Amino acid sequence: MSELLNEHTKGVFIISATPFNDNGSIDMDSADSLVEFYIDKGVAGITILGMMGEASKLSPEESEQFTRHMVKRVDGRVPIIIGVTDAGVNNLAKLSKIGMDAGCVGVMIAPVGGLNTDEKIYNYYAQVFEALGPDIPVCYQDYPQSTGVNISISNLNQMIRDFPQLVMFKHEDCPGLGKLSRLRQTAEDDNLRRVSVLVGNGGLYLPHELDRGADGAMTGFAWPEMLVEVVARHAKGDIEGARSLFDAYLPITTYEQQIGYGLAVRKETLRRRGAMASAATRAPGPKLSPYDHQELSAVIERVEARLKEIGE
Repeated sequence: MSELLNEHTKGVFIISATPFNDNGSIDMDSADSLVEFYIDKGVAGITILGMMGEASKLSPEESEQFTRHMVKRVDGRVPIIIGVTDAGVNNLAKLSKIGMDAGCVGVMIAPVGGLNTDEKIYNYYAQVFEALGPDIPVCYQDYPQSTGVNISISNLNQMIRDFPQLVMFKHEDCPGLGKLSRLRQTAEDDNLRRVSVLVGNGGLYLPHELDRGADGAMTGFAWPEMLVEVVARHAKGDIEGARSLFDAYLPITTYEQQIGYGLAVRKETLRRRGAMASAATRAPGPKLSPYDHQELSAVIERVEARLKEIGE
């Protein structure tokens, strides 16, 4: 059994894709190969049923089945966080219990839409924490580009004070470097509990976010070994080595970040890398055109050539 999610959690927690067969059903065989791919690339943990995992397109029964399957396949080799965001607090609490009972180490929760004041955000999470109970660690997913909900640092700090089970902040606000700095600085100035911060957005700003105090990454980038090595080098003080490696992957990092399209790019890349059998997204979802496939091939070739050039 892995240690529960806590304030000291660090490294790369890859956001897992949910592999589908071409007919839209979940491909459990590919779920197995995906787990082995991620672990082979050195990730510190795996996050399932996130936005990249197309969680909103799964039925409750599918979410439970996929969770149990993934936990069994991982078999304690790395910790698993489960995304449980739901418009209904009871639904959220039910899936949280299922995940924790199966062997997950914590839950990730994004705010529901319409929480347009700090007071509404605070009160919503107060209800969530009450429903979960004190023993389930929580990661707050801050992704206003998708949720439309913006949390202030003062409100986040108040929640950290009041809710001990809030142990991690997934930072995806954009632009957000200043927000990350303010979170770290106010915690230091006011002697607040320091929570773990893992960053998203495809790793697009990872070196800068590590400079600003992030503890690692939680994203679905299809080359997780880059994230792992950049975080490791940065932790060892090899800042220039981390930046050099990151820069080599920039063509594919930026290409993946196209809104409404990046999921198809990631899944096709994972398919090409042997991690799963099909790049299918569940309808309604993006699909690459023949020209897109050619373009992706050219981008990957650029990255591979650059890695060879710098001896990576």
